[in-house]
Amino acid sequence: MAKAENLIDTLALERIEVNLFRGLAPRDEGPRIFGGLVIAQALLAAYATVKDSICHSIHCYFLRPGDPQIPILFEVDRARDGRTFTSRRVIAIQHGEQIFNLAGSFQHPEEGVEHQDTMPDVPSPEELADESELRRKAMEHLPERMRAMVDRPRPIDLRPIDAMSFMAAKPAPPVQCVWMRAREPIGDDQVFNQAVLAYASDMSFLSTSMRPHGLSWQTPGMQTASIDHAMWFHRPCNFNDWHLYVQKSPSAQGARGMNFGEIYSRDGRLVASAAQEGLIRLRPNLDR
Repeated sequence: MAKAENLIDTLALERIEVNLFRGLAPRDEGPRIFGGLVIAQALLAAYATVKDSICHSIHCYFLRPGDPQIPILFEVDRARDGRTFTSRRVIAIQHGEQIFNLAGSFQHPEEGVEHQDTMPDVPSPEELADESELRRKAMEHLPERMRAMVDRPRPIDLRPIDAMSFMAAKPAPPVQCVWMRAREPIGDDQVFNQAVLAYASDMSFLSTSMRPHGLSWQTPGMQTASIDHAMWFHRPCNFNDWHLYVQKSPSAQGARGMNFGEIYSRDGRLVASAAQEGLIRLRPNLDR
């Protein structure tokens, strides 16, 4: 099995003008770019125009599928530089069209009151199977042209608490917990760790709203896509270590599923919250 790509290289941006950056996606990723990659690169583009502040929230929209065969251009709008808060808007462009946009808010560090939810008591990641092992077991049920994409090693190590959510199409509650961390070392830089956390937050999320309906990525005619994605960064993180992604889906309707998530460090600190609405459309005649 090939080695997973190094996220330090994968997420790297080339600055081609003061507010203009170029990024790449792995060309063997599949027919479209993974949404988490575009989120992470857009956040890093925004960070390249910000000084002495840390991002506390991002709000993103996926407008068109990304093409992994060509570069992505990221254009940063320096919307506001304030004493405490700084705002940026980033537009991702391919083929002359917007494929994605991000609005981010950054804050100078300051002290304040604190409280947080309590992390659930779940099995440790060492007790669980690597999600890549589960995907390889499921490959025999996939069409030949999908197997290479599914077998591609991922740079995020995922350990689902309920492994059936990755393999079987049977009804289950609209909740799931997944341990996750970077598969290869990513260093201690807080900005980059935050970007990798954003990258990983798009993994497994949408499947939460598929669970009550007995649907999976392998369901014939299943069409899915992220529509929007929001994150709030509460505390510093080191994504070289395990984090627990606690997910729930309160609603699905109109071919859209709504999902909320909380991300905890292994020692129980709530480091981020996330929300995503995604397309869940069954097209029985869709050629997969």
